[in-house]
Order: sequence, then C-alpha cells, then structure tokens
Amino acid sequence: MGMTIAQKIIQSHLLSGDMTPGSEIGLKIDQTLTQDATGTMAYLEFEAMGIDRVRTERSVAYIDHNTLQCGFENADDHRFIQSAAEKFGVWFSRPGNGICHQVHLERFGKPGKTLIGSDSHTPTCGGLGMLAMGAGGLDVAVAMGGGAYYITMPKMYKVELTGSLQPYVTAKDVSLEILRRLSVKGGVGAIIEWGGPGVKTLSVPQRATITNMGTELGATTSIFPSDEITKAFLEAQGRGEDYLPLESDPDAVYDQVIEIDLSKVVPLAACPHSPDNVKPVSELSDIKVDQVCVGSCTNSSLADLMMTAAMLKGKTVAPSVSMSVSPGSRQVLRMLSDMGVLSDILLSGARLLECACGPCIGMGFSPNSSGVSLRTFNRNFLGRSGTADGQVYLVSPETAVASALTGHITDPRTLGEAPQITLPAHYTVDDSAVLAPAPAEKAADVAIVRGPNIKEFPESHPIGDVIAAPLMLKVGDNITTDHIMPAGAKILPYRSNIPHLSQYCFGVCDETFPARAKAAGQSIVVGGSNYGQGSSREHAALVPLYLGVRAVIAKSFARIHAANLINAGILPLTFADPADYDRLEQGEALEITGIDDGLKNGTFTLKAGDKTIVLTGSFTQRQADILKAGGLLNYTAQKQ
Repeated sequence: MGMTIAQKIIQSHLLSGDMTPGSEIGLKIDQTLTQDATGTMAYLEFEAMGIDRVRTERSVAYIDHNTLQCGFENADDHRFIQSAAEKFGVWFSRPGNGICHQVHLERFGKPGKTLIGSDSHTPTCGGLGMLAMGAGGLDVAVAMGGGAYYITMPKMYKVELTGSLQPYVTAKDVSLEILRRLSVKGGVGAIIEWGGPGVKTLSVPQRATITNMGTELGATTSIFPSDEITKAFLEAQGRGEDYLPLESDPDAVYDQVIEIDLSKVVPLAACPHSPDNVKPVSELSDIKVDQVCVGSCTNSSLADLMMTAAMLKGKTVAPSVSMSVSPGSRQVLRMLSDMGVLSDILLSGARLLECACGPCIGMGFSPNSSGVSLRTFNRNFLGRSGTADGQVYLVSPETAVASALTGHITDPRTLGEAPQITLPAHYTVDDSAVLAPAPAEKAADVAIVRGPNIKEFPESHPIGDVIAAPLMLKVGDNITTDHIMPAGAKILPYRSNIPHLSQYCFGVCDETFPARAKAAGQSIVVGGSNYGQGSSREHAALVPLYLGVRAVIAKSFARIHAANLINAGILPLTFADPADYDRLEQGEALEITGIDDGLKNGTFTLKAGDKTIVLTGSFTQRQADILKAGGLLNYTAQKQ
C-alpha cells in the first residue's frame, strides 16, 4: 500500500510508536519556532530543564505579537527572549522583521522537514511540503532539547482539487469553502493533504493561506506536495538548495476524500463569531462596513498586498471606513516600496501598520463599538478584536478592498475586470534583522536579561487517586482558548506573569471565576464539545493550573489544548455519555475517583451528590506518568 506525503515524513522521523491511526507516536523535530506571546514561557521552561544548547537543525524566536510597547513589560520580554536565544543557540527575528509564519515560509521552511511552533498557525509551512504543527510552549521546549514530539497518529484526509480559480476568487475563499463543509471540528484527528490537478494552479503563498486556515478545522496539520512550483518559490528566495520533491504515492489510501472544483468557488465570508459560519459575499451586500484590515499570517504575502495595491490604485477608501494594511514581513514591505506600489496603498487613505500580528490578536486597531470589521485574518472569535461587541467577518484581500472602497460588504466580481499582477522572479533577500546566536564556545559568557514582569512557572502537583473539588465553572460548546485566556493589548504583556494574567481567566465567560477559583483552592471545570479550540497558547492551561483547576471534564477536546492540560498536570476527561453533561450544575461538589486505575484502563467515576457518572480518558503510559508527576516539566526533570 502506498503512502501519503505526511506518512512519508512521519516514517522518516519516527522515534517511537507505530503508524496506526489512534496510537501515540514520537517524532524527531528538525525545526522549532516561538513567538513572543508564548516564547518567554517556552524559554523559561527550556532553561528549567538544565539543557545548555538547542539540539534542533534550526530554532527561531520571533517577536511579532507583543509589539505595542505601552510600558516596560513587552520590551523586557523581548530582551529576555533575545538573550536566551543568543545563549541557547536560537536564531532571533527582531521586532519589525515580520510575522513568524510569513518569515519562516520565506526564509527557513524546507520540504520534507518537521517543524513545531508555539503558535497554532505553524501549519502555514505545510504550503512548502513541511510537516508543520502547532504545539504548546513546553512541547516546543522539549523538542528544542532534542526530545521527541508526541502526537496521536492522525487519520489522512485528502482534498482533491480540480479546475482553477476564477478572477477575484482566492485561496482564502477555498479555505472558507472547506470550513463551510467540514466545520471547526471537521479536521480533528486528521492531517489534510491537498492534491489533484488543481494544485498546480496555486502558488506557494496561496497554498500557505490554505494550510494556515486548516488550523481552524481542528486538523493536526495540512500539507501540499513539494513540486516545481515549490522549487520556483525557493529559488526566488535564494534557497534553491532546500528544494526536495515530495508527493503521495498513486495508491495511497485516505480515510476521507473531499472534492473541490476551484472554478466553482465563489467569494465567501465567515460571519461573526466563528470561522465556519460561512456565507457567500453576494448575500451580505446590505451590511455597512466600519473597518477593513488586510494582513495577518493568513494574507500578508507579497502577492496579497500587490493585489491590494492594484485594486486601490487611483481610488480612495470610503469616508465611512477605516482601513489598515499590515505587511507580513520586512521583505514584503521593502519590495512593495521598491516596486513603487506602496504609494498606491498610502494614497488610498489606508493606514500602514507594522509588520506584525497587530489587529489579529487585538493588539491595536480595534473596531468601534458594535463595528463591522472585515479582516483577512483566520479567527473572528467574540471579543478577539479587542472590542467586546465587534462584528468581525473573515474575507479575502480582494473582498476586503472592494468593501473598503464601497463602504459595504461587496462581492469584488461586481467591480469589473480584475487587475493582473506578476510576482517577481527573485525576491529581495535581507536577513540582517535575523540575529545569529552566540557560538557554542561563547554561550557561557552570555547573561540572560530578566525584567520584573517575568515570574516563575506555576507550581504543579501529582494528580493523585481522588480529586474532590467544586464545579467552579460550566461552559458550552466550542469554548476557545480566547475564552479561557483572552488576548489583546491589555493582557498580552503579562504572558510571562501568570499571577497577574490569572485575573483575566475565563473573563469572557464569567468575570467572577478567578476570584472564586482562587478562594476555593482547587476546582473542576466542565465544558461541551471541542473544548479549547483555537490558539496553541499553553497559558490556557497554565493559568487554570495556577488558580487550582485540577481537572476539566468535557464532551470533547481540541488536540493541542488537551495536550497542554496534560503537560500542566491537569486531568482532561470526557463524558462516556455526553448527555451526562446536562446533569451537572455549576457550584455543586464533585469527586473523581479511581484515577490511578483510570489512567490505565480509561474509565473514571464522577460522583455529584447522589449522581454517579462514568467518565473516560485515553492516556498513553507516558501521559499517565506525566500526570502522576504533576506535569511535563516535573516529568522531564525526573528523567534527567
């Protein structure tokens, strides 16, 4: 039987386990990336392991999230990360150099290699034929130290593409089409491979948009073949030697095959407040637009912004619309300037923002009260924009620009003939804003710089055989990591200060939760389906740990968050019968018993008053040992 692209990479990197779907496998990791919202904690964890040098082929620390420096906190974190990177052998991408996924795609990604990053959109590099996955910071720290990265062997899905995109229809619309069909839970437990003759019509930036948005499906990762289009992109970046051809075998077997005719895809929009709430743009034309944002790791490539500039040329943004443009990298910004098209953006009235994540994570440029904001981003969760009642729609750059010009949601196909852009044969390469680490022989002389906002890793405890605690919070389906641990300009500066950060835990759901949880000492949280979807941020586990959460019971979990809970020493369990969710009331006393046996046989008992409920949990021996040790950091220290 033939193999898929992902199976080939997994087989060549397999350190433990077998490739049977559902079983645990350990993978050798070639590259890692961190960003500053998660990086400070990752390097604190790496330092705590006592390893003096990274053991990957390439590890890169990016500063792209917390770039608004309204106080000392972000600047201090940046200095800490830079000094830790220099000491431990990590390359450092300076603030302003660009968004981690865009820069990594341009300068470091390699077909056939493995990459994990402490950001859920790390699968962006699947557009180059990498096996690229989002992970918690602690998992990234372990991988930097040479340890395996453990996942459940995924199922294999294939999206068979035929035809080619029509004018004004984009890779973003393809991403929204698959979300419309599968939902935010549709890719859970699977790797999505994109293939078929239609693949040859898509550039690497288009492919990267699609693999980036695969994260919103809950997929382990998404991947494209590495072919002549990949080769041309790498050669244009001056990295032709990194090319490796890679495709699936003709007789590869997939668990599910989805067919998409690219010629039939239309401009789409994800309506508030979920990436899978998708409708045709043509059905939304009566909605007035207040704000438009072009950028983010999804749509900030040179190709995206060349089209943005071409559509804006000689025109002016509608008086009722505030528009921003965020280039994905310094390379993109410089080339826009050198080509003379940056002026077309500026003269339209659009505001040029820094090469950073910015508005995507609520770090500036929030919409007005109840404002409708069209964004070329990947998430539109409630409150994520920084405005609690902001109405965020996810669209392509073409739809965003068309709407900015008219003042209402506009199908770009109504504007007439689409502009034609031609990508350059060679990109301007300047890596001066990526700093090399100190040589190994000089690393001992490098001092790590710590600011007062950097606090210790929260204390964890062995799980024990019984957990008796109140049900402190009961929440519904599709609770995201933004619900658990919000982003935004007010909160992100405290990502290295868990005690301060804890004040905002579950603030979107219940502002009283932090105080109640801390007063109780220990507690249990109950959730619905797909609990913990969204970002890979381990703070959504570390902050509940600090507040005394010992277990989370849900109908189902998102992959990365379940792993982060285990790494933090918090027990993630599911209802054997999902209907039992309705039998529990917030505030009642709960008792989980038989934990030692349950970690072996997968069955646990929950007692709530006179109610007895069966819970389940599937744990490998390694995961059971992590929980018994009180988290991955304790477990790793014990293994030293």
